[in-house]
Amino acid sequence: MDKSPGDILNENQIFPDLRATNRWEAIGELIEHLIKIGKVKSEHRQTIMAAVRKRESAMSTGIGFGVGIPHASTSCVRETVTALGRSKQQINFDAADGQPVNLVILFLVPPGQLKKHLHAMIEFVKLIQKPDVHRDLLQAADAGAMFQIIRGTTGTRRGTL
Repeated sequence: MDKSPGDILNENQIFPDLRATNRWEAIGELIEHLIKIGKVKSEHRQTIMAAVRKRESAMSTGIGFGVGIPHASTSCVRETVTALGRSKQQINFDAADGQPVNLVILFLVPPGQLKKHLHAMIEFVKLIQKPDVHRDLLQAADAGAMFQIIRGTTGTRRGTL
């Protein structure tokens, strides 16, 4: 059964206070957050950053509508690890539409499992690109409120995103 965005993210994995001004800083902050909450090991910091940088250098994952979705396959994780970051200011992400980004979703996937998790990634992106959800996430008071928006939206419309 496919997982919904609310199934692959918990409140601790939401970082509502990104300070980054560019995509590399944003990715670095999200990796640091995942280390802080114990989702990835600190000794894997550089390896993970290199994997994401390699993928991101091939083509920006700033997909437009204020959303960036950096992702990479890495042997540093045994299961998919996700983080959602929010910036109150604008992040230059070299997005497809030329617009800055304020929501960044980092996906780290074990080798050979990207296709397996592609549906969840797509559903997450579709969800936060919805104008009302995007707006609500930007206005939410904290990570808990952001998680409730994601969980509530996916919980009430599971399978129809």
